[in-house]
Amino acid sequence: MSLVLSATPRLRAMTGRQWWDETFEDLQVTSRESSGRRVAVVTLDLPGRRNSMSAAMTASWLDLMGLLRRDGDLAAVVVTGAPPAFCAGGDLSWIVSEPDASVSDLRARMLTFYRSWLSVRDLEVPTIAALNGSAIGAGFAIALACDLRYAAADAKLGVPFTSLGLHPGMATTWSLPDVAGQAVARDLLLTGRIINGDEAFRLGLVSRAVPADDVLAEALEAADRIAAAAPVATRLTLQALRAGGHPDLETALQWEALAQATTLATKDVHEGIAAAAARRTPQFRGE
Repeated sequence: MSLVLSATPRLRAMTGRQWWDETFEDLQVTSRESSGRRVAVVTLDLPGRRNSMSAAMTASWLDLMGLLRRDGDLAAVVVTGAPPAFCAGGDLSWIVSEPDASVSDLRARMLTFYRSWLSVRDLEVPTIAALNGSAIGAGFAIALACDLRYAAADAKLGVPFTSLGLHPGMATTWSLPDVAGQAVARDLLLTGRIINGDEAFRLGLVSRAVPADDVLAEALEAADRIAAAAPVATRLTLQALRAGGHPDLETALQWEALAQATTLATKDVHEGIAAAAARRTPQFRGE
């Protein structure tokens, strides 16, 4: 893992376009204040097509991720879907209309599509998927790309690519084993079977399975806890955990010695210690 640690002062808030004032096609985004910081709530908004990934939604998503990356006061991002689904996956109608497309052209098209949606992984703050309903194929891949997942107990989840004659896509051959291990990944990718939120919880794919009406509240509660934590410590911890984590014990020790030293040099660690001693809630500033 090659990453640069920095104890930079509190990041400046973004200038120019502000994501919370923007209007996006097939996508909604709202800003929520938590512990003096911002939480973005992103809703995939094409309910008539079960929030499938339209070209307009894909463009909106990529644009929004670019804006979110520039917001220094952002604490977390929650992604959900307009009821009744989270996301039905990619729009496959174009495949039928382009039967003579070459492998080279298709490869380029898929890479662009994958990278557009997986740009959520470039955010330096924790991302949380609130699976309020079905998440299938590329739709479930977006949830796997997030750092945390909460699901409706009866939500239908799966990656049935092979049942459509497709090889799995959107990095699911990497993200599924990363999240839940090789056994679960082989089960779901090779059989294509659909599971519900309760089984997803038992398999370790989601942090909690709750009634559908409670999913967003669970995700927002997690976002609030993240927003209340020290920003520098949170971002460094996130970098340590992403991309499969450290390859071995020594790498982990080297990273933690430097990352923990970085946080020891911040004002936030003194605030955290003082707040614990005084039995009060700390007021972290990312400094």
